[in-house]
Amino acid sequence: MKTLVVALGGNALLQRGEALTVENQYRNIESAVPALARLARQYRLAIVHGNGPQVGLLALQNLAWKEVAPYPLDVLVAESQGMIGYMLAQRLGREPDMPPVTTVLTRIQVDRNDPAFRSPEKFIGPVYAPERQDELEATYGWQMKRDGKYLRRVVPSPMPKRIEESPAIELLLKEGHVVICSGGGGVPVAQGGEGTEAVIDKDLAAALLAEQINADGLLILTDADAVYENWGTPQQRAIREATPDELAPFAKADGSMGPKVAAVNGYVQRRGKPAWIGSLARIDDTLAGQAGTCIRL
Repeated sequence: MKTLVVALGGNALLQRGEALTVENQYRNIESAVPALARLARQYRLAIVHGNGPQVGLLALQNLAWKEVAPYPLDVLVAESQGMIGYMLAQRLGREPDMPPVTTVLTRIQVDRNDPAFRSPEKFIGPVYAPERQDELEATYGWQMKRDGKYLRRVVPSPMPKRIEESPAIELLLKEGHVVICSGGGGVPVAQGGEGTEAVIDKDLAAALLAEQINADGLLILTDADAVYENWGTPQQRAIREATPDELAPFAKADGSMGPKVAAVNGYVQRRGKPAWIGSLARIDDTLAGQAGTCIRL
């Protein structure tokens, strides 16, 4: 049986603008579960999920209690891994004929000299009206940037270097478990093991996981049903298949499709195995080449 790493986009957990309630997240997870369960019957499956809205909410809740100093981001990432991993495992485990589902708290090493620490770009937390920028920055000491028509907090997002728990993940996959791991991009730790104030991009973390465990493919699920050329124009066209070189112009660090393209391109170039970008609603069609974008050498 082949091994597949799936990166589950935030839309599978929370729609933009939705309240960050447990009920909303469970409802969105319910819509993702049938497709993931089908994959689990065909592949040794590792699932990586995002945590941008959730870790941002935890940070806000953290600031509301003044009796203790706020917890650092690495601890909040670990909390969000446990929360989301538990919710996914609860729902996946109810599907008929499912293999065992195991959530692994995952640490990922980063370089404390990564330039991302000097130039935060990773969006976390809820969206705000743009006119609140000065208020939010003054109140919380955050850095804020535009995310489309909204405003969101940004934090450092260093490149992932090594997944500490990859031997345990490989062992669980070989024993037939569905493994939920590297959630929210993994808990960022420096070379000496100390936690760092950052949130790693989950697509880059999924690509690194696919490399370290020698997976047979990488599937990144997102809001868009494919990578498009001439997006937003009458000439827009879905790219069904491309090489990393052909897709390289789309790998811009623009907070949307760029990081996903960069992640799959790196994996395909280094491992020579295929990757896909597509929508949750069309997983099967994406893997069959009838939807989404397939990237291969």
